[in-house]
Amino acid sequence: MEWLTDPHAWLALATLTALEIVLGVDNIIFISVLAGRLPEHQRSLARRLGLGFAMVTRIGLLLSLAWIM
Repeated sequence: MEWLTDPHAWLALATLTALEIVLGVDNIIFISVLAGRLPEHQRSLARRLGLGFAMVTRIGLLLSLAWIM
């Protein structure tokens, strides 16, 4: 439990959190641009599927990183 008082662990967590936020915003913008080219009745489904797949992929990558560590 000494990692709770380690400032390097907190810095790594803050860095990872900032990267996740930036990449999440990037995903939202990219998917919105691509979904905007679709017909109106397909846009909301495309946005939901795109963000869902992006979230599943990001969680899978984070879990694989945790496994490697």
